Order: sequence, then structure tokens, then C-alpha cells
Amino acid sequence: MNKIFKHTYSYLFLVPAAIIYLVIFILPTVLSFFFSLTRWTLTEWEFIGFENFITFFNEQSLSIGFKNTLIYAVITCGLKVVLGLLLGVLLTSKIRTKDYLRSVIFFPTLVSTIAVGIAFSMMMHPTQGMINTSLAWLGIAGPDWLGDVRIALLSVAFVDVWKGVGFATVIYIAGILSIPYEYYEALQIDGGSAWHKFWNIIVPLSRPATHSVIILAFIGGLRSFDLVWAMTKGGPGFTTDLIASIIYKQYQGGFYGLATAGNVILFVVVTALVFPLYTYLNRKEVDL
Repeated sequence: MNKIFKHTYSYLFLVPAAIIYLVIFILPTVLSFFFSLTRWTLTEWEFIGFENFITFFNEQSLSIGFKNTLIYAVITCGLKVVLGLLLGVLLTSKIRTKDYLRSVIFFPTLVSTIAVGIAFSMMMHPTQGMINTSLAWLGIAGPDWLGDVRIALLSVAFVDVWKGVGFATVIYIAGILSIPYEYYEALQIDGGSAWHKFWNIIVPLSRPATHSVIILAFIGGLRSFDLVWAMTKGGPGFTTDLIASIIYKQYQGGFYGLATAGNVILFVVVTALVFPLYTYLNRKEVDL
């Protein structure tokens, strides 16, 4: 009797968490799939099948949004991995100011994304912004960072990297500090250089940290919205429009069913891209 009671009692602890998970995640997900098949407002709805999905895929800006989203995710993810690793190596070395530098590099992660977007949109103003003004003092004519269709998306991506590289660096610092010191001692005995230490010890043995940064940064890039909207609102034209910003524009226009269908599509796209990547990286980690 006591065994049965203890077994039952232990599962009761899961009930509050299960209710929260059901209400906050499962229920909204199911309702999103349902309402993506309807034309709805805040007071009524009408079932229309897959019409929203057909309309969404016929959107002129959708193909541009898909391309921009992939470019944005790959650029931000790649730079966060490379810069995060290099900064992680620097901030685990014997420099005296490493504790201060860790705080400085991590600080942008704590700042509101909207605030960062507004600040950089002012700094990147073509005539009055601090960046082009500083370049003018050096005799360099700065570009229209957010108005030139050739570099607008890259400009936003670089701001994203500036804000998010601190988090990647923290993950790498944890990964590098977890490497046993015996490996470094063996390398010193063999007469290895700093390059050998980096390439033959830090890079392979911090691979779990690399995998974590890749997954988190890639998902963040695919789902990014707030920074792009604060800086360009998808402009000029559709140059910096991502899937998430296209969905938001549908909500603004009152096409709630269409926008909900877009959210479902975004969920499917993120899952379809991230799950195989996660499986591949996890297999590599097991092999390591």
C-alpha cells in the first residue's frame, strides 16, 4: 500500500507543470493550427480550409521573405559561432582585464532588442548618424546603411550579431573551461604552439558548445522579427522583409486567419530546417 501511495504521490508533482505546459504551449499550438484554416476576427470565425495557405504562398513578398530569412539566419549564425569562439578563447586566456571584458561583451545581450534597433537606426542615418559622421572625419563617404538595397539586410544582421555574440561567447567560455587541463600539459610536453592548442584541443573539444551556439543562433535567425522591424520595418521595399515581418504585416491589415497560417508555415519551416541539423550535430557529438 505504501509503495502504491508513494508511486502515485510522486506523479502528482507533475500535475501543475503539465497543466501549465498544456495551457501555455499545447492548447495555443492546436488552436493556431485550427484558426489557420478559418477566416476569423476577435468575435467570429468561418472555416475556409486551406485557402489561407494558398493565399499566403501566392504573396509576392513571400519568396523574397524566405530568401532573406535564410540569408539572415546563416549570416548571423555563422558570425556568432566564429566571433563567439574567438572571444571565448581570448576571455579564457591570461589577460588581466578578462573579467571586465566579459561584462562588456555580454552587456548588449541584456539590452532590449527594440532599444538596440532604434539606437542603431539613428546611428546608421546616412547624413546625421554617428557612424557616417565619424567616417566623414576620416574622409570616407559612408553608405546609406539601411536605405541601400544591397547592404540593408547585412546591416541589420551585423547589429544582430553585435547584440547576440555575448551569449555565444558565454557558452564558449563554459565549454573551453570544461576542457581538462591534462590536454594542455601534454601539448606543452610535445612542444605545441598556441595555434596547435587552439586547433587541436580547443576547437574539437569545444564542439558541444559549438553545436549549442549553432542551434540557438540558427533558430533565432529564422524567427527574428523585432530587430528588423525596429530598424527598417522590412524596407526599403521588401529588401529586409523576413517571414516573421510578413506575418506581422498581415496582422496589421486585419487578415488574422492569413497571418495565423503564416505562423504555422513558419513553425513548419523552422522545424524542417532545425530538426535535421540538430540530428546531424548530435550524431557528430556522439562520434566525438
